[in-house]
Amino acid sequence: MIRSGKRLAAVAIVLATTLAPATAAYASPAVSASASAPDPVHALDRIAHPLLSAEPGTGTADLRPLGVMVGDAKVVGLGEATHGSHEFFALKDRVFRYLVEQKGFTTFALEMSWSAGLRIDDYLQHGNGDARQVVHETMAGSPWDREEFVTLVQWMRDHNRQHPDHPVHFLGDDIGAPSLGAPVFDAVTDYVRRTHPESLPRLNDLLTGLRPLDDAIGYLNRPLAERQQNAATAQQLLELMESQGKPGNDDFEFALQNARNIAETYTFLTVNVDDPASLTAMERYRDQVMAETTTWWQRRTGGRILLSAQDDHVGYTATDPTTYPKTQGAFLHDTLGADYLAIGTTFDRGSFLSKDQALGGDWKTFTVPPAGPGTNEYTLDQVRYRDYYADLRKAPAAARTWLDVSRPTYDVGTQFPVDPTPELAIGRAYDVLVHLHTVREARKL
Repeated sequence: MIRSGKRLAAVAIVLATTLAPATAAYASPAVSASASAPDPVHALDRIAHPLLSAEPGTGTADLRPLGVMVGDAKVVGLGEATHGSHEFFALKDRVFRYLVEQKGFTTFALEMSWSAGLRIDDYLQHGNGDARQVVHETMAGSPWDREEFVTLVQWMRDHNRQHPDHPVHFLGDDIGAPSLGAPVFDAVTDYVRRTHPESLPRLNDLLTGLRPLDDAIGYLNRPLAERQQNAATAQQLLELMESQGKPGNDDFEFALQNARNIAETYTFLTVNVDDPASLTAMERYRDQVMAETTTWWQRRTGGRILLSAQDDHVGYTATDPTTYPKTQGAFLHDTLGADYLAIGTTFDRGSFLSKDQALGGDWKTFTVPPAGPGTNEYTLDQVRYRDYYADLRKAPAAARTWLDVSRPTYDVGTQFPVDPTPELAIGRAYDVLVHLHTVREARKL
């Protein structure tokens, strides 16, 4: 996770790709569970369901118990223990297809910028371009610029061609970094021009110092006072837009959401990278924004959402609560209650793509060995199934006791390695857990 010496680099990475946090290196602890403690493996065996494959298109029979766990939840957060492993990306594709076809889900949401999500959704609805081109244009530099996401986006487009009366959508629920695309600003100005032309001069005056925002990382080099003034101007823009229509009007609500994204992005960019408290506040704010955008979308569309993000964002607690005091999952739970379900992921060994300590470096392949004694994964990998999932809410007492203890865990974001090793109490973080024996790096485009 982000530590004092790495904070500027981590914020820059977030702004470059709007990703989940950087995470830590891994050294197997020397201690193991007490011999007198209850055996959690036998208890976990009782609630584990085999996952026969992570690959989409391999049937759905083994996912039916997962459908029962999902129940009537309106938003399901499905995490990824790494930002660059094939199996996690493929699993999300497979689960989303199942939820669309069997549970009526309509949206795949991802922790990427709102503007990039608009571009992908435009492709899904209208077919402008091809899946590979759209994925690369919108996800370049991110961990999702991969073949696995081309497969997902292409399936979504094909679904919409075959089911025009029941389309699926793509949502980017994050702030506007690394840039605020022209469509975000255009959605605001076009609405005002059509409905309240008398407000257009004031709107354009507010936008003069805000549009465009092409390079959020470079923007951070501007004086803090200037960035704070721009955030205040963006807030005035939002307040102006709030007076330009009536709640419930879809055209107005969409324009207002674009104005909101502008204000949220400029607020986030007031971060003081030299002040740890400011960084913590902005990371909390970012998770709040993602949760609010997801909730807004769900209420606007009335559909059900599969929310994709790094484990720390979908869970109720993070591996670094000092930097991430409240997660997107916790905000969603506050708003939705039982209508939000958090699914975390773990793996015992394998490879993934991440970045080394060099700021702006390339995505590289890293490999970790089998988890050692004392880690979460060491015990989880002893359950009778190679790959499986389990409803932690139904864990027997012996498993619950074990799940509620914080211990070292594999958790990889946008930097690797970083010290110290992350720790997590899995049972406090997730409702459901998916465990994979091994993973491999995602396929580059």
